[in-house]
Parts: sequence; structure tokens; C-alpha cells
Amino acid sequence: MKRSTLRLASVLAVAGLSSVTLAACNSSSSEGLLANIEAGSVTLGTKYDQPGLGLRNPDGTMSGLDVDVAEYVVEYIAADNGWDAPEITWRETPSAQRETLIQNGEVDMIAATYSINNARAETVNFGGPYLLTHQALLIREDNTEITEVADLDGKILCSVTGSTPAQTVKEVLPGVQLQEYDTYSSCVEALRQGNIDAMTTDATILNGYSAQSPGQFTVVEMSKDDGEPFTNEYYGIGLAKDDEAATDALNAALEEMHSSGSFDQFVSDNLDQGEGITPGTPGDLSFLD
Repeated sequence: MKRSTLRLASVLAVAGLSSVTLAACNSSSSEGLLANIEAGSVTLGTKYDQPGLGLRNPDGTMSGLDVDVAEYVVEYIAADNGWDAPEITWRETPSAQRETLIQNGEVDMIAATYSINNARAETVNFGGPYLLTHQALLIREDNTEITEVADLDGKILCSVTGSTPAQTVKEVLPGVQLQEYDTYSSCVEALRQGNIDAMTTDATILNGYSAQSPGQFTVVEMSKDDGEPFTNEYYGIGLAKDDEAATDALNAALEEMHSSGSFDQFVSDNLDQGEGITPGTPGDLSFLD
């Protein structure tokens, strides 16, 4: 995937690009997002195995839409406060570990295809949402049996432990044989080898994997009987519970990211045409019950 080079002009002028390192297992962050940005060092969480969203490249660098969003907001907050851009340490944050890593202070914030829902909002704060996507299926290119949700009955379906799609499938499609893996890349490999029939998660993630392996996979939209999307997934940035100052700062940065055109550029750079992505409205959590 092409690495985005777009950065807010004021951020570049005031602070310059931040340096990036990868986290050691014992790294920790306990002072809070804003305090650590001011101090010059932050630990950011993302996925390491999602092409176009959060990916650790063979040379150790990080790329993807979530990576670009996370770097943008940190640099914006620093510049907006007159601080130098902080050094960024990246930490891999699998779906099932995200709330725990935030609560333990091991990361300052997480941008990792992090869908905002009621259960998660009870234990962490969210900046955003910065995009809206929907649940979909990934199947092999030669599969002609699965064209809609009903075709999953009796099939072997894969998703990731702790992810919203996995929980949705358990509740709505009890006839499906669900296998849960630790990572989406494990699901993709199982699909490639023919050990499962389909994989489910957000369309953004599946489009990234499909683009990475041209001609091997197809993305199938999931819809309800009335034609509405099977789910609405609002991506946000997770941070410490009740840190309202940092939440407000994140939302201000995300608003600028959208209005400046930076978000559209990040999508274009990382996800081809950006199918299945709609910009979110930072600070609007009215979709929660």
C-alpha cells in the first residue's frame, strides 16, 4: 500500500514529522494522552496485520489508514498547543486486548478498526467516530454458493475473538459454524487453504485483504431482509475512560482532518477507491443506545 505523505501544514511548520519506534513488550504509558504528547513521547495502538488499515511492513515501518489518522491527530494536538511533535512508539493491539491495554495504561490511545459500541464505551472513552463502515463477507473467488447472508447456514465462518462481527454472528446466525482466531490474517490464510467457507468483519478490512491478493477473493455485502446494511460500524479512537480533555482534543483534530481533505487523501492512499467507507461525525455518539 502507498504510504500517505499528506500532513497538516501547521503541524509540519511548528513541529515537523514525529519519529517512530516499535514498542517493546514492557513499554507503558501512564500519564495520559495530552500529558504524554506534551512530554514528547506517546504510545499508540493499532493492528499489525491489516493491509490498508494497520500494517507492520517488512522493513519495520507502519502504514495504513488507521496509522495515518493516529499520526495526524497526535501531530495536530501537539501543534495546536505549541508543543513539539512527540516520538511515537507503536504497540500491536489485537481486538480482544484493546480495552485492557488502555485501562492498564500500556497505550495512550488506540486506532485499530475500533468500532464504538455500548459495552466498550463503559470502560474507555472514544474520540470520533471518524468513519462508518458495514459488516461484509470475504469468500474465495471461485465460490458460487455464498451470495447473501442466508447462504451461510451450515457453513464454516471465521472471525476474530473479541470483535463486534463475531458477536453479531453468534447472536443472529446460530446455524453458522463459527471459528474464532486471534488475528484476521489467520482467518485469511484459513480461507485461502479452504479450511473455512467465508470470513466476516468490516468491509474496510476485507477490501484491504482482497486488494492484497488480486484474483483470489471476493467481498460480498451483508444486508438485512429490508435491504439495510447488516451492521453499522463506527470507528473511533479509544483512550482512557473519563479523559474528557483528551477526547475533546481528539475530536477537534478529527474535525480538522475531515474539513481539510486529509481524511479523503488517507483513504485514497490506503484503500484504493475506499469502497464501504463514509466519513464519520466526530463527537456524535447518538447511535449508541
